[in-house]
Amino acid sequence: MATIPRHVAIIMDGNGRWAREHGFARTQGHLEGVKRVDEIVHAASAAGVKVLTLYTFSTENWRRDPGEVSMLMQTLVSALGQKLQSLCANSIRMCVSGRREGAPPFVLEAFDRAVAATQGNPGMVLNIAFNYGGRLEILDAVRAIARDCADGKLAPEAVDEALFSSRLYTAGLPDPDLLIRTSGEKRISNFLLWQLSYAEFYFTEKYWPEFTGKEFSLALDDFSRRDRRYGRVLAQGGIT
Repeated sequence: MATIPRHVAIIMDGNGRWAREHGFARTQGHLEGVKRVDEIVHAASAAGVKVLTLYTFSTENWRRDPGEVSMLMQTLVSALGQKLQSLCANSIRMCVSGRREGAPPFVLEAFDRAVAATQGNPGMVLNIAFNYGGRLEILDAVRAIARDCADGKLAPEAVDEALFSSRLYTAGLPDPDLLIRTSGEKRISNFLLWQLSYAEFYFTEKYWPEFTGKEFSLALDDFSRRDRRYGRVLAQGGIT
């Protein structure tokens, strides 16, 4: 029986390059990418994945052309409204990981509505990494812990991996088992720096608008063939 990763994280890369190679504007690439999100969410849920995290917008993405950023925000809010009924019909619960500070209020309001509407759903968790940066996440966690130590609420010796994880944007979610990145790039781009410590990586040349449910299945098949030892040595008859 194939091993299904409990938590899959995806860096959805290549919308702009896909559009350029097909003679379209970058905006068309983003619109095509939204279609893949819907397909992959349902493919992951059907496969038995428990958590799917999508790197939707990073803290660095604010540096892009203001017109493109505005279009992305409008597209995101529109997609949330259109897909909310489908999420509920498929028992998918949505959550958001990232900084609220600096995000447009109308986007946060759309996220809040979606999170509230799906919070009772018992199926797969769809985690949207928005206004997310891995280094900033770690710094925010360190600052929160430092404040508690300074206020006498927490002893420094009580700080362990579990406590630190509880202060991250992804608190309450298991660490990813599998990271997928599309478009042929082989880096993690400031994404889940703490959480990806023991994840398996899968890189594909496919641009995100080309990453279909079939491509997702190929990634899961590849994962099922991995030997995950977590620093242990595979001995005859088992792991030691």
